[in-house]
Amino acid sequence: MATIGRFVGGIGALLYNPENNTYLLLKRSADRDYGGGNWECVTGRVDQGEGFETALHREVMEEIGVTVQIEYIVSTSHFYRGAPTPENELIGIVYCCTTADPTAIQKSIEHSEYRWVTAAEAYTLLNDPDSWLHKVIERAEIIRQHLSAELKQLHRDQGFEIT
Repeated sequence: MATIGRFVGGIGALLYNPENNTYLLLKRSADRDYGGGNWECVTGRVDQGEGFETALHREVMEEIGVTVQIEYIVSTSHFYRGAPTPENELIGIVYCCTTADPTAIQKSIEHSEYRWVTAAEAYTLLNDPDSWLHKVIERAEIIRQHLSAELKQLHRDQGFEIT
């Protein structure tokens, strides 16, 4: 019989700019404990007692200094941040978000640079179709193109968490 798991919750916030069809990519600082030098979106862990959406808004503010509107859920994930041990096991949700002022991005010490890029530019920059971020952007592109105005408004009005 399998045991009931204990997981760390994680979030990803893929920022999208509808004015020029670009996504925000952040390059992790080389001295980070995991994935230094890799491109990512805003990522972070859910603190004890915190929901996914609250964690997302906190992490976005900490990492890039802006507020965001959650547009839709892109994906869920199960992965290990390092060796496949229980303390490295995460369950995550990636959201696509927008911000009122894409020029207001402020880089934190967690990242060495950032770029707004089209999906095609992101694929070239990432140079690995099997990378998690490449897959997230591919899925975000598909969802965005098929999301109805009514469903988008429902997400904006109600969010995703049911408490």
